[in-house]
Amino acid sequence: MARRFGGKHSPRGGAAGPPEDTDADAVRYRAARVDPVGLRANAMFLPAAVVLFASLVDGAAGLALGAGAAAVLALSAWLLRDGLRAEAEYAARKVARRPAIPRKLFSSALAGLGIAMAAYKTEPGLVAPLIFGGVSMALHVAAFGLDPLRDKGMEGVDQFQTDRVARAVDKAEGFLAEMSQAVKRAGDRHAIDRVERFQASVREMLRTVENDPRDLSAARKYLSVYLMGARDATVKFADLYAHTRDAGAREDYFALLSDLEKNFNAKTRALLSDDSKDLEIEIEVLRERLAREGIRPANPNG
Repeated sequence: MARRFGGKHSPRGGAAGPPEDTDADAVRYRAARVDPVGLRANAMFLPAAVVLFASLVDGAAGLALGAGAAAVLALSAWLLRDGLRAEAEYAARKVARRPAIPRKLFSSALAGLGIAMAAYKTEPGLVAPLIFGGVSMALHVAAFGLDPLRDKGMEGVDQFQTDRVARAVDKAEGFLAEMSQAVKRAGDRHAIDRVERFQASVREMLRTVENDPRDLSAARKYLSVYLMGARDATVKFADLYAHTRDAGAREDYFALLSDLEKNFNAKTRALLSDDSKDLEIEIEVLRERLAREGIRPANPNG
């Protein structure tokens, strides 16, 4: 029989690691995310470095202008990274508001401004900087696109319901982000992995609620009270474990996450089961209406 390779120095090896849970790992796999910031976005920091180093031999005025252009280009690249992540979050959700700040649009504008400043340093005037800046901005938009410009909801769901779900999901994602930040302070790879697995179960519930906003009332306690408690427990565990390395505290924390994860998974299955029952009822109602209208489904066997 095949066995998972492991050992003392493996990420999940040794007696110190939490026990494996195949179902939870499957949930974690489905919720896995790829960082949308790739090589192209990171390469946008290179023009800032090139402009800065090229300005070192241009005297005081040239250096000042070059440093300013490099700073603007670096800010553009930083905004682009945040814009790509915000766009990925928007795309991953069924119900989402458009980003409050159009980071990619601001990034393209700053890229054009930075290149225009760099062009002015070598060719003073208006024509050349405007041409270089305009072309750079257009190429930036062509390469990375614009930010989502509209809120995204579900057809047949009123705006009030959509806003309620969006607010609840944003609040829950905030708790999850705080958990990730807190557990890193513990400096324990197993704890970080365990929190990520729990977060995958929570996000499974979030996607279920987004698919059917009527489930929000049933899941509200899980996405607020229980999740807030998980966040608070994570903060306390991280502060304690970072100083004491208490194995008992870590085992207690893992046990708490396991209990919460089981409850979240069970509630998600219940919500999905209710949705399936609702679908069966809708299908039966439609069939009865068709029968009253004298319409019979075609026989697939001819």
